[in-house]
Amino acid sequence: MAESTKIAIFKGRQVRRVIYQNEWWFVVEDVVLALIDSNDPKQYVQRMKLRDLELAKGWVQIVHTLLVETGGGKQKMNCANTEGIFRIIQSITSPKAEPFKRWLARVGYERVKEIEDPELATKRTRMLYKLKGYPDSWIEKRMRGIFIREELTDEWQKRGARLDKDYEILTAEISKATFGVTPSQYKKIKKLKRQNLRDHMDDLELIFTMLGERSTTEIHRVEDSRGVPKLKQDAKAGGNIAGGARKQLEKKLRRSLVSKKNFLPKL
Repeated sequence: MAESTKIAIFKGRQVRRVIYQNEWWFVVEDVVLALIDSNDPKQYVQRMKLRDLELAKGWVQIVHTLLVETGGGKQKMNCANTEGIFRIIQSITSPKAEPFKRWLARVGYERVKEIEDPELATKRTRMLYKLKGYPDSWIEKRMRGIFIREELTDEWQKRGARLDKDYEILTAEISKATFGVTPSQYKKIKKLKRQNLRDHMDDLELIFTMLGERSTTEIHRVEDSRGVPKLKQDAKAGGNIAGGARKQLEKKLRRSLVSKKNFLPKL
């Protein structure tokens, strides 16, 4: 189900958007209207589909009809997610769309370069965190945590975890054993919605997250684990190692390390 309608500003115009399947979906007519020299986006979309037959063929996959707040109450409107909107923008011939097309081309070029040289992606990630105001000491831990996480998911893939749901289950096992809560429960504690949980952890939360995941990776390798049931057992064992260390430190500090605070309250 779509959640309440939010307004984004796009080229000086309001663009309505809703949450659907845990991502933003934008009203197609609003985006088109912001990029054309006409006040009839419906007619423009029809002409665009006649001109771009490939877009027309994939329209039903790109565009979904969702309930959107309007001046006359909720109405069903054509919406697309970020990827779909980018595809639609590519078919808009108006000069107003050209800056976005050039930006898309630049982003695509940068991603190709990052595939050739993964270090570029690492540098870009560091820069994004720095621009958001994170200190270097936190960024180092976060980047190390990303590497440890990637190692772990590589092991899961090699050892029988194939679906996103498998990864979600295994991650929840580590988190429950490490912190006593699943990632979704942890996000509720921190009053987060779609934000990345780890981007809102402090140093100690990141350290124990890394310990649980790194321990799990080593257990997989030592025991040559295969299949999701065994990986799940290992995940719990790895999380228990981090959880035990967390509890010992909490006794010394006389406080819980499972914090409702966000490392950066305002991003």
